[in-house]
Amino acid sequence: METPYDVVIIGGGPSGSAAATILAKAGRKVVVLERERFPRFKIGESLLPFSIEAFERLGIRKKLDERFIIKHGAEIVTSCGNHNIKFYFREGLKNPHPTAYQVTRSEFDLLMLEHAQEAGAEVRQETAVKKVQFDGEGGDVHLENGEVLRAKYVLDASGRQSVLGTQFGSKVQYPNLRKFAVFAHFENVQREPGEDGSLIRIIRTDDGWFWMIPLTETRMSIGKVIEQADFKRAKLSPEAFLDKVIQEQPVVMERMKHARRDSPVYAAGDYSYRNTRLTGDRWMLIGDAAGFIDPVFSTGVFMGLYSGLQAADAIGIALKAPRRAVHHFQAYEKGLNKVMDLYLRFVSAWYQPEFIDIFVRPEERLQLPQAVNAVLSGNLGRVWAVKWRMEIFYLLVKIQKYIAIVPRLDLTPREPKEKRPLAPLPASALASGTAAD
Repeated sequence: METPYDVVIIGGGPSGSAAATILAKAGRKVVVLERERFPRFKIGESLLPFSIEAFERLGIRKKLDERFIIKHGAEIVTSCGNHNIKFYFREGLKNPHPTAYQVTRSEFDLLMLEHAQEAGAEVRQETAVKKVQFDGEGGDVHLENGEVLRAKYVLDASGRQSVLGTQFGSKVQYPNLRKFAVFAHFENVQREPGEDGSLIRIIRTDDGWFWMIPLTETRMSIGKVIEQADFKRAKLSPEAFLDKVIQEQPVVMERMKHARRDSPVYAAGDYSYRNTRLTGDRWMLIGDAAGFIDPVFSTGVFMGLYSGLQAADAIGIALKAPRRAVHHFQAYEKGLNKVMDLYLRFVSAWYQPEFIDIFVRPEERLQLPQAVNAVLSGNLGRVWAVKWRMEIFYLLVKIQKYIAIVPRLDLTPREPKEKRPLAPLPASALASGTAAD
C-alpha cells in the first residue's frame, strides 16, 4: 500500500476546506474527498463577523472582499408590520469586527475548496465514501469506486449525510425543532439604499419566519421556515407553497413588486440534529457532520469554520505528539458541544412567542441589545459582559410567558393590497431539490 495520508477529509464544504488548508499549510499530507462537483447550489449564505478571524488565519479574506457583499448587520421584522429592529455589528458588545459577508454559496464553497488545493491539499471531487474501517494505527477509507485510502486520521465533514455519524448510528434529532424550509433565489427584490441594503432581513410570523438575504446588487435569497407538520398539511408542492406564503405576508410582498424567481425552489427538512459522539480514537466530526441546529441567526458556516479549525489544530498536535491526542480530542468535543448548547438555547427560545415580544423591545439601560447583537455576531458567550446580560434576556423571556411585562404581539399579517403571482421559471427549470446549510 502507498504511503498513507496524514489526514483524509470527507467533504469539501467550508469546514472540510478550512481544516484542509490549515493542515496542508503545516506540511501534512491531506486529501479532501468531495462526493459532488463544485460549484453546486447550497443554502446558508449569511456569514457572521466572528468568522473574520478564521478567514484571516486561512489567508482568504482578500479574496472574499473582492467577490462578496459586505454585511453590516441584521434586521428583525414582525409580520404584523408594527415592529422592526436593526442590529449593526459595529454596535455589538465586545465585537472585534464590524462587518461580515453575504455570499453565494456555490461561489464561496468553490473558493474555499480551491484555496485548500492552493495550500497543498489534494482534492478529489465526485468521489464518494462507502465506509471507514479503523484500527489502532489509523483508518481505511473505502471509496464507492473500490479504491481504499489509508490515513492516520479521518475528519468527517460530509454534512447532513455524516458518513461516520451514520456508520456509528450516533445521529439524533432535536424533537422540538422539527422544521421545514422552502427557498429560492430572486432577482430585482427591492432593498434599502446604503449599508441597510446589506442587512439580512428576518421576518417573524405567527407560524415561523422568513429570511431575505442580499447576495449581489440584484439577487436575493428568500426562504420560509415552518413546522414540518404544517408543510405536510398544506399538501402543496414547494413551488406553490413558497409562492403562497410570500403572497400572504405584506412585509415580504412590499419588497417584491418587480421580483422574478430565477432558481428552482428547494426544500429541506429534519435538518436539526446532533451526533452523540464527535470524536473517536482516529476520527473527528466537524461542521454539519457533527450537528446542525437551525438556519436562523446564520450559525451554520460559522460553526463549520470554528469546528474545522479546532479539529485541524487538535490533529496537528496528535500527529506531533500522539500521547496528547486523547486530551485534545476530548477538549474539542467538550468545546464544540458547549457552543452547540449555546446556540440551541438561543434558537429554542426564538421559536417561543415570548421571545419576539421581548426581542423587539430590548432594554437599553442594561445594554441588552448590544449583548444580543454580540451573540448574533458569533460571540460564543465566554465574555462575562455578554453572558450575564443574556441570562437577563432569557429571564425576561421566561417571565413574559406567565406575566405580560410588555404587550404581547399579534403576528397576524395585514392582507396585501395586491396579490400578484410571482414570475415563474420556465417549465423546464421548475425542479424541486434539497439543499441544507
